[in-house]
Amino acid sequence: MGSDVFQEGVVAGRLDGESYDAHFSDLHPRLDPHEALVAADRCYFCHDAPCITACPTDIDIPLFIRQIATGTPDAAAKTILTQNIMGGMCARVCPTETLCEEACVREAAEGKPVLIGQLQRYATDHLQEQGIHPFTRAAATGKKVVVVGAGPSGLSCAHRLAMLGHEVVVMDGAKKPGGLNEYGIATYKTTGGYAQEEVDWLLKIGGITMQYETVLGGDLTLEKLRADYDAVFLGLGLGGVNALGTAGEDKAGVLDAVDFIADLRQASDVANVPIGRDVVVIGGGMTAVDAAVQAKLLGALNVTLVYRRGRDRMNASVFEQDLAASKGVRIVTHAVPVTVHGNGSVREIEFEYVDDAMKGTGQTLRLAADQVFKAIGQTLEGEGLPELDGRKIKVSSAGRTSFEGVWAGGDCASGGDDLTVTAVAEGRDAAMDIHGVLMGAAG
Repeated sequence: MGSDVFQEGVVAGRLDGESYDAHFSDLHPRLDPHEALVAADRCYFCHDAPCITACPTDIDIPLFIRQIATGTPDAAAKTILTQNIMGGMCARVCPTETLCEEACVREAAEGKPVLIGQLQRYATDHLQEQGIHPFTRAAATGKKVVVVGAGPSGLSCAHRLAMLGHEVVVMDGAKKPGGLNEYGIATYKTTGGYAQEEVDWLLKIGGITMQYETVLGGDLTLEKLRADYDAVFLGLGLGGVNALGTAGEDKAGVLDAVDFIADLRQASDVANVPIGRDVVVIGGGMTAVDAAVQAKLLGALNVTLVYRRGRDRMNASVFEQDLAASKGVRIVTHAVPVTVHGNGSVREIEFEYVDDAMKGTGQTLRLAADQVFKAIGQTLEGEGLPELDGRKIKVSSAGRTSFEGVWAGGDCASGGDDLTVTAVAEGRDAAMDIHGVLMGAAG
């Protein structure tokens, strides 16, 4: 992570052991059976439920909640997983407060929605902890598909293809599967190694071969994959990180927020992850909030999140913004980085305030900083890719790219909103389209 230059003030073990345990415990502990029944009883079971429309994976939410209410949580889980095979992770990380729960009739009437996300977790956890995999493979089709990327879109696509009877090879550049779910989500949102447990459960469908530390490039080209397989799905994610474009950005202590989050996720003991005294995070999305909150939870004294626009323009939800504020993160808006100051290592970072049109006001702000985390967006990496739409792969609604036989989904594809739940939906829908093409049912 970042430079190896020694930075005074950036240390591990700022807190006692009990504090780490408390700070990185489950953000929303699972409901117990009684709590789940009480929560399910609040659902009106609407006929034309707006919550279904608001769900990117179109889960029949009233049905699964009714199944919980009638004491059949495993049936509820199958209802969820039929539409969203990664429903357990989505229950933990999906911004339900701006999707299904915001659309809930109870939210509109009372300002208190049904706990859809927590009920979804209750059902999926109940089934997965028994080792049950409720889906079986169809008869073998003789077709072989390669999925590049073992993130939410790739795994969703692979599972659906395997269920339909195809043989699937999943390639990923990392040492573990999961993509964003494994490396890019705040530790307190997915505790206890759940990301890997969910992948292990998903792979019980059979018919999926995993290949790690394998990336496109060199001898492994997209052209070769197209020749070797009947279809290709690209779930590459976004591997590059945008630069600040400011003087001094190369100083020690100026780091990528995604690397910080990944290091924390992979740490055997979070107490061993070094953190500064004064931390500044630049960005306004979920990654920025995750980095800022976790810096505070690790014991940083001052954590400031700086965003170039107003809070109403932040990609992070109001819930996430409020969570950051509740943990002691200071949020500064309408400011852009100008210069990173320091002799070798960052000591201060200077910002200029801007108006709504992003025009500089001439007013500046200097913040003490021994660590600066960049969370200003990621970029697509790769050569020989299909036609791009801006910085992402151009796709149709079913994920078809400009290359025949190649589909794409998730963060690397155009049109999405960079959410885990959306990536899962795109992988699933692409798999259905791939199946139709391979079996001669689609043009």
